Amino acid sequence: MPKETAVYTHGHHESVLRSHTWRTAANSAGYLLNELKPHMQILDIGCGPGTITADLAGLVPEGRVTGVDMAPAIVEQARALAAERGLDNTDFAVADIHALDYPDDSFCVVHAHQVLQHVGDPVQALREMRRVTKLGGIIAVRESDYGAFAWYPEPPVMDDWLDLYHRVARANGGEPDAGRRLFSWARQAGLTDIRSTASTWVFATPEERDWWGGLWADRTVASVYAEKAVAGGHATRDQLTAVSAAWREWATHDDAWFMVPHGEILCRV
Repeated sequence: MPKETAVYTHGHHESVLRSHTWRTAANSAGYLLNELKPHMQILDIGCGPGTITADLAGLVPEGRVTGVDMAPAIVEQARALAAERGLDNTDFAVADIHALDYPDDSFCVVHAHQVLQHVGDPVQALREMRRVTKLGGIIAVRESDYGAFAWYPEPPVMDDWLDLYHRVARANGGEPDAGRRLFSWARQAGLTDIRSTASTWVFATPEERDWWGGLWADRTVASVYAEKAVAGGHATRDQLTAVSAAWREWATHDDAWFMVPHGEILCRV
């Protein structure tokens, strides 16, 4: 089967990696952790800079974790992080989730965090995840749902930001409201033993809202997402500047609050 194009809307600007390196197994894969056993072989798809991958490796000391991503430079960053932590049960590779270069029945757990929202064919991606999962193994996926994001205060320009992001992501072939679709995608992929849950990130302390608002303010004007917004005719540079300023203004409010909801599935093969 030919590979489908996977377009990562955000790119790997520093403002994007600022959020990726914040992610841990605890804050991004908590729904999976009780299922892990020390001997397990895990595939972490879309590993990014490797923070979740490294945490998972620490939880399976007798097993092994393989991290894969489509961006070679980010794979190198993940490899360096694992070396820095002294982990000897990790390996990393460049891979396309639609056509994984692993034999059938290779892993006890196949995990992906905020990946399917960016791929060309999430159902095919789940079929590939199932193919490389051992009988009795687990497929674990967590996806945010942009359409369910909630924030306060609610300046109109923040609605403009959300509408813009939806348009840019969908023009790239992605689905930003992936969280609500996970269960349906899993069923379409032929999975039957599916446990569906949800969890959130909340940013409300002064430090949290400054960090969250700042990274989105920077991402809006300086990342691949910004380039695609302009090149695709979705926004002008002036409009992006206005959205960026709105993020910084939002973060200054003492009562500012932001929620990122995630859909989650644990599928037993």
